[in-house]
Amino acid sequence: MESLHVPTPERTTIGWDIGGAHVKACLLQRGEVVDVAQWGCPLWQGLDHLVRALHAACQRWPGLEAAQHAVTMTGEMVDLFPEREDGVRSIAATLAASLPVPPKALHFFAGDAGWCSAAEVAGHWERVASANWLATARHAALTLPQGVLLDIGSTTTDLIAFGQGRVLTTSRSDAERLVSGELAYHGVVRTPLCALTQRIRWRGQESQVMNEFFATTADIYRLNGELDPAHDLHPSADNAAKSLPATRQRLARMVGLDARDASADEWLALARAWRGAQLEALAAQLRRVLAAHALSHEAVIVSAGCGAFLAPELAAAAGSALRLAAYGSDVAKVARDAAAGTAGWAQVCAPSVAVAALFEREHD
Repeated sequence: MESLHVPTPERTTIGWDIGGAHVKACLLQRGEVVDVAQWGCPLWQGLDHLVRALHAACQRWPGLEAAQHAVTMTGEMVDLFPEREDGVRSIAATLAASLPVPPKALHFFAGDAGWCSAAEVAGHWERVASANWLATARHAALTLPQGVLLDIGSTTTDLIAFGQGRVLTTSRSDAERLVSGELAYHGVVRTPLCALTQRIRWRGQESQVMNEFFATTADIYRLNGELDPAHDLHPSADNAAKSLPATRQRLARMVGLDARDASADEWLALARAWRGAQLEALAAQLRRVLAAHALSHEAVIVSAGCGAFLAPELAAAAGSALRLAAYGSDVAKVARDAAAGTAGWAQVCAPSVAVAALFEREHD
């Protein structure tokens, strides 16, 4: 990526979302989104991947040492760390050591507890852990009257109701949100297809599926022409090519066949059957969240994430008449002179935008 020089006005904040698979970052100046970027970061393979992503950000934004830095994370969940607490502390320590910024310029989002420094993270780790969804929903709540955040990412989907300037759920941890239905481990890139359904209808009959890591959701959305290659950053299930023939081969394995055993149109039909299974599962979660909160007809569904293209169909499948809004254009405030496509990247990297915006709002 080319460098983008960072001038140093009074208010420059870089928001960071440190995930288990990606690092997302937003450059905010005077409350406006100037640039957004994402780097693949398979954190489960080692902290060196995070260091490389941070180095790439330093190259993209020379001068970032003069900015304030607001951080949220989910990466502590990866199995690199024996405990989530270890993950939060290790990620915070890595940022403190790798970013060329003074300690007082590095701030970690701790949800309802506010902000803490890297040195204070150990005492607030449970609040810091996996709080990125809370930052995004809180930003939406401060911008729009009421609605549901529907953030469909590469790995997970967040479904969070908000209204009257606040997040409505009392859940805070991932464990609580898994119980309430506000966190679904469904994404449009990394989710194994065998996690979506045990039976798939294809060629006029139902078949059980192979419970093997033969294919992921990236394969179905790639074959269907919906997945932006810029969001398809991780290796395929078999580490083979991401061409359409190789994608069909992975799908074929899910039903015990080879790509040569059906036509391209038939494999596309199978991909769409898998797509339908994921839509059905996510729509059920959305119905559950909508039923739990008394939202008026003026509420909106705020789409975010690299899977935001599913939002219209999900809303319809959930039986919702709520209108749709887009985080990148209806919540994020993008600078007029920002590069083309910045609003789209703000949509994909919403938590990094949100955490920067919240920090500036609270420290104005």
